[in-house]
Amino acid sequence: MTKEQYEKWSSPFRKKEKGEKILIWADRMITALIFLSYPVLLGCLAWEGLFLELRRCMLIPAASFFLVSFFRKVYLSKRPYEVWDIQPLLAKETKGKSFPSRHVFSAFLIGMTFFYIVRPLGILFGVLGSFLGYIRIAGGVHFPKDVLAGALLGLAFGLFYFLP
Repeated sequence: MTKEQYEKWSSPFRKKEKGEKILIWADRMITALIFLSYPVLLGCLAWEGLFLELRRCMLIPAASFFLVSFFRKVYLSKRPYEVWDIQPLLAKETKGKSFPSRHVFSAFLIGMTFFYIVRPLGILFGVLGSFLGYIRIAGGVHFPKDVLAGALLGLAFGLFYFLP
């Protein structure tokens, strides 16, 4: 991705009067919906006494998140606003740790966790994770490769651990 391509992706939000606020709101709402739904799922599993599923749905995402976070800390890939002279639409001051996108990774892994228990919600969270990926790119905090890698890793961990 080039600076010009980024400007093309972000221009719909920069041109409209409330475009930036809409992007920020969508980023926060999708993130909140996905991440707040996860403890609800865990609570439902505990309520139903499904402790084997509860354990899997807790340990697999936790271990996967740790591995991805460790990799990002070691790899230290720069963010678009570090590479180009741009002001991101999503406020972020983090240096490096861009690859893979942890927001998108987590959204897809939580989606796979839901898919394991309640398939329609898993599919919904996959769609929302895709929107979140677009938002993170248009917002200037991730490159497409960061988002794609996050999505693929979330799907891969989920497929490997949750599906037979």
